[in-house]
Formats: sequence, C-alpha cells, structure tokens
Amino acid sequence: MADEDYLPLPEDADRILVVVAHPDDMEYGGAGAVARWTSQGKQVAYLLVTRGEAGIDTMRPDECARVREAEQRAACAVVGVSVCEFLDHPDGLVEYSVALRRDIAAAIRRHRPQLVVTGNHRESWDVEGRYLNQADHVAVGRAVIDAVRDAANRWIFPGVGGDRWDGVQGVALSGSPWARHAVDISEHVEASIASLVAHERYLAALSGPMADPAVFLREAAEEAGERLPGSTAAATFELLHP
Repeated sequence: MADEDYLPLPEDADRILVVVAHPDDMEYGGAGAVARWTSQGKQVAYLLVTRGEAGIDTMRPDECARVREAEQRAACAVVGVSVCEFLDHPDGLVEYSVALRRDIAAAIRRHRPQLVVTGNHRESWDVEGRYLNQADHVAVGRAVIDAVRDAANRWIFPGVGGDRWDGVQGVALSGSPWARHAVDISEHVEASIASLVAHERYLAALSGPMADPAVFLREAAEEAGERLPGSTAAATFELLHP
C-alpha cells in the first residue's frame, strides 16, 4: 500500500466543516487543502472542541485559552476561513460521550456541510502502531464519525442545531496512517506553512522538528505529492462514507 498512488479526494462539496480537538490540529498538514478549497469558492467553517488551554506548559490555562483562540482565528484567516467556533470541552480531558456527539451533531445541522473533515482517530500515527496518538484526537475523531450519523437521524437529538442533515457525503481524516486519498496543494504550500506559523506562541514553546513549520510541512507535502499524479505537494486523507 505504501507504494500505491493516492486517489484524488473528491472535490464536489460546496460546504465543508472542519472539526478538530485543538488549535493547530488542522494546521499540521491539512490547512493547505483548506486554502485550495476556499480559493475554489467553497465555504469552509471550523469547529474546535477545546481552546487548547493545556497546550503551553509555561502559561496559565485561562491566558493560554485566549492566546490559542486568537492564534487559531489568525490561522483560519490565512487560508480564507472566517467562521471559527469553539465548544469549550476541557483540553487534554476530552471524553467520547453522548454530550460531545450532540455538540458536534448540532454544528453539522447548523452548517449543513457535504464534507466533514477531522483528524486521525486511530490509536497511532503509523500502521505499525509505534507512534501513539493523543487521547483527545481519538475521542474527537470517533465522535465526529458518529455525529454525522446522529445529525442525519431526526429522532436523535431532535431539534438540536436545527433540522436533521443527511447531506454529508464523506468524512475525511487528516493525518491518518490509512490515508488513500490526497488533495493537490502544489499552489498552497506557502499558505499551509503561514497558517501554522500563525500559532506563534504555541510554536515558541515547542522543540524539535514539529516547531519548524517550513521544514516539517514542506517535506511532508512534497513526499505525499510524489504519490499523487500531477502534483508536487499534497495533503493526505482517509476517506470514510457515512
């Protein structure tokens, strides 16, 4: 599978909802695809389950939440997104629950997307299981998948968020080790990098390769682009059909 070409992610959706656990989650690999979609005139909205308040060790959670919310809104603006909502579930302690499903289903009914994008919900970042995923990512990804079904069922959470919405055609998981689809971001790599750079104070608290957006993102995008015909850079996704 590692040597197979990626399939192009279908791009027939006019409305897209991105649902992730933390500020910066979408910027580590998926924001280039968002930049492409908004350049095509698609409506993209973001829903953040937390405000990332536990993400900077040297900053109190209340201050950190304000900083990271502002940085996320700036990151969204870089890729053409003006709608960015937050749910206020506790950073680092997100639980897969009926309450989380209800909150996400309500957003799906409000925004009525044809494509929902979330992060990797698998237990690891690699198929061998060597690099473990973080608990919030797993809980949110699982809840998103179930909330898509919930939003389509008039008898689940009746009236929450509005009328039922069964128009979601796919759920795309950014960063999944089981990715088989990709989006050509050859013309949007710089926007992808700039979107992550907007998380200035968060990045300043990191160390290692994840703290250097230009190197990390460019190398990953170019590597993925080698497997997407006609592309020099790509963002990868696992595509599920509800």
